[in-house]
Amino acid sequence: MPRATAPTDWAACERELAAGAAALGLELGTGVRARLLDYLAELANWNATHNLTAVREPRAMVARHLLDSLAVLEAVTGPRLADVGTGAGLPGLVIALARPEIAVTLIESSAKKAAFLRHVRRRLQLANVEVVRARVEAHAPATGFDCVICRAFAAADDCLRLAGHLVGPGGRFLLMKGRDPAAELGALPPAFRHRETRALTVPGLDAARHLVVLEPVRA
Repeated sequence: MPRATAPTDWAACERELAAGAAALGLELGTGVRARLLDYLAELANWNATHNLTAVREPRAMVARHLLDSLAVLEAVTGPRLADVGTGAGLPGLVIALARPEIAVTLIESSAKKAAFLRHVRRRLQLANVEVVRARVEAHAPATGFDCVICRAFAAADDCLRLAGHLVGPGGRFLLMKGRDPAAELGALPPAFRHRETRALTVPGLDAARHLVVLEPVRA
């Protein structure tokens, strides 16, 4: 059973995760769900002293962190994903746990958050996860990614200005947003185009969620 700094009804967390995943149309086995809850337990433990996320209770994290991240899973394409400004690993670590066939690079400039990410990678033995402590604009991998994603990182134009170079040929850039971000999309740099915006429903979360899909403009 996962550990936490305060008594937690992990059975209730597991039920809510299973029901939420089913509502999203995802098939997550009991082993995957157990590893996702192990991740939440590590996050709750570290959060008690390192303040990694404003959400304090593991049960609240099920909807606000796990299901919110899983809601975008269907839009993730290709075998290589970069999560920009991942913070405590959202959504990148969740995606890596749910889809171990995807190689996920977590990019984070904060030393304490990068330390947490490395701890979780070791603790959960995540061979498909790489942690890069760097400012995203300074990270220059040899090969671009099939998919780049960011959650609550910056406005659309700033995200592309700072991290657009990470998208490889034929790749896509995913922006996780709250309210409809239509007002942000008029200022996109000319190298990218807006493909679509999807309204998302996250089980257990009474808040607006949108996913913006952007693509490089082909020369």
